[in-house]
Amino acid sequence: MSGAMKVGAVVITMGNRPDELRALLKSVAEQEGDPIEVVVVGNGAPVPDVPEGVRTIELPENLGIPGGRNVGIEAFGPAGRDVDILLFLDDDGLLARTDTAELCRKAFAEDDRLGIISFRIADPDTGLTQRRHVPRLRASDPMRSSRVTTFLGGANAVRTKVFTEVGTLPDDFFYAHEETDLAWRALDAGWMIDYRADMVLHHPTTAPSRHAVYHRMVARNRVWLARRNLPAVLVPVYLGSWLLLTLLRRPSRPALKAWFGGFKEGWTTPCGPRRPMKWRTVWRLTRLGRPPVI
Repeated sequence: MSGAMKVGAVVITMGNRPDELRALLKSVAEQEGDPIEVVVVGNGAPVPDVPEGVRTIELPENLGIPGGRNVGIEAFGPAGRDVDILLFLDDDGLLARTDTAELCRKAFAEDDRLGIISFRIADPDTGLTQRRHVPRLRASDPMRSSRVTTFLGGANAVRTKVFTEVGTLPDDFFYAHEETDLAWRALDAGWMIDYRADMVLHHPTTAPSRHAVYHRMVARNRVWLARRNLPAVLVPVYLGSWLLLTLLRRPSRPALKAWFGGFKEGWTTPCGPRRPMKWRTVWRLTRLGRPPVI
């Protein structure tokens, strides 16, 4: 049954990592099982030379990470319905094993409520996985696979039925927390999410703050995330805990100024449709180790 599941892959690029992109595409082409159809989206930039058979789309402007990935999803038909599974891979990543696609097919075939798989990201030189790349609170052992409540945006596989049922990524987020928004909607619809330590994407160790918009976007989108998805009584609890955590981390004055600017923007700008999750979903998140107040 797993062999019958058709797999596609979406890669977005700014066109500035041509060698890494070609290496990633080579690692996708080398996957065991049926060939994977790949779409590379140039997010406001030309797509570098890619191997024959790889489809490309060049957008006239940068739509952000979720916007670019949504264009890639639609390249496989409405909500990606032309394939059963879509891989989302960072353009400077590299699939470490040749059986990752087959492992995905097997996992989705064996569990019909599994909607999303989050891969383990490891540094190609050291083999280490950063704590922030393990999508759960108990992140000390990255080699332990488990059910989780969110996933990593540039190293994952999604059953396309999830997009059909709950929609795609929130375009307006541009960068940060778009994965959690989709994860919460998927969990609310009854889908499950797994973190799999044996599905590995090699990726250089980086800091998220390398993005100039990091502090503002993280704060704004955190507010949008809560306003869109949480029961009203949990919104101030969730955002209050993140405000406290941010202050405890003692960011620099410019970073804190950007963060508070984004926090204010999150309250004063439209967040998109509000669909608060069911209380049973709150309980499911809690049982999975991450109640939606942390």
